[in-house]
Order: sequence, then structure tokens, then C-alpha cells
Amino acid sequence: MHIPDGYLGPATCGFFYLIMLPIWTAASRIVKRRLSTKQVPLLAIGAAFSFVIMMFNVPIPGGSTGHAVGGVLVAILLGPWAACIAITVALVIQALLFGDGGITAIGANCFNMAFVLPFAGYYIYKAVSYKAAINSRRRVIAAGVAGYLALNIAAGLTGFIFGIQPLLHKTVDGRALYCPYGLNVALPVMLGEHLLVFGWVEAIVTALVIKYLQKYDPQLLAEGRSI
Repeated sequence: MHIPDGYLGPATCGFFYLIMLPIWTAASRIVKRRLSTKQVPLLAIGAAFSFVIMMFNVPIPGGSTGHAVGGVLVAILLGPWAACIAITVALVIQALLFGDGGITAIGANCFNMAFVLPFAGYYIYKAVSYKAAINSRRRVIAAGVAGYLALNIAAGLTGFIFGIQPLLHKTVDGRALYCPYGLNVALPVMLGEHLLVFGWVEAIVTALVIKYLQKYDPQLLAEGRSI
């Protein structure tokens, strides 16, 4: 889902930076206010986990990649605002040091993977596991459902952003200036691999970790500890 440099027009890149600036500001303030000393290492581990799992990416025709993110798991354990910070850190490091995702596209990549994905996953998890006991099997199922759906929502948004570029940025004779693939190509390609492969990876990893924590550290799943 990493969008590289050169695939989004300057207006699109600037738009997503403008959206993310207040989100990053709010996230940093909320995390600073609510994060306990004991949770700081967990936030760092969440960023590292997201960084590592996103490095296992597969090129997708059209210029992007397919991969799991791990953001739903971090959101379940620490809350979506903390997950936003953790995944943003991972994405910035990947862009600056490894060229995985463009520097101009950091705003768009963070919108999809550090904002939409953890928030969607967190609230899907909360809805499916509503009033379920900490050791309930429904929490494991909720984690898997949230991971699968949230990743595919983010992938669909990425495909949509790609697909509208030929409509927004083109030459006088109609040729695309940036991403050359319209919605009829970008959406099916982005959603296809995530629906069939990477969404299941996200679902299985998230569900298995929640199941493990239910047995060995249920306190992490207790209500009221999320950021």
C-alpha cells in the first residue's frame, strides 16, 4: 500500500499533508496526556512491529505494494491515537531510510495506514466484541474481522487515490501526468491482493496475538487502558 514518489500530483500530496498535520498534532497531545510510563515500551514495540511486518511487501502492478500493517493490533492494545503515532514513525523511517513509500506521499500513506486503518480496525473490534469478556472467543474473532476489514478499507482508499490521478492531473491532450491507471484498474488491483492474501495475514496475526494475550497477559486487553 506504500505510494511512491511520482504517482500523486502535488495538489494531492499537499492535500493529504494538510489533513494529517492536525491529526498528528491531536495524536501527539492525546498520547502525551494519556500514555503511562509503563506503556511507553509497548508503544515503541508497536512501532517496531508495524515496521517489520510492513517490510514483507510484494510489488503490485501499477507502482504500489501489498502487505500487512499490524496497525489494528496496536490500536486494540493502545488505542487508535497511539497506533497513529506508532505507524507514522514506521512509515517515515521506511520512506527516509529505505525508499519504501515516497517522501512526497508520506501524508497520503499515513492517512491510509496510520489514520484510517487503525481507527477503522479499532471501532470494528469494539463493535464486534461489545461487552464480551476479556477471555471470550468473540474477542479473538473480533480482532480477526477488524484486521481483515480495516486493511482492505485502507487498500481500497489507496486504489481510489491512485485511480483519480488521471482525472485530476493530465496534459491538454488527455494523457496522465502521474499515476497512469484509472479507477477501473487501480481499485481492482489494490483490493484484489489484499482481499485474497494480505487481509488474511493481518487477520490471522491480529487474532493470534489477541488469543495469546488472553492467556498470558489479559491485563493488556482490559477496558480503559487504551490511548
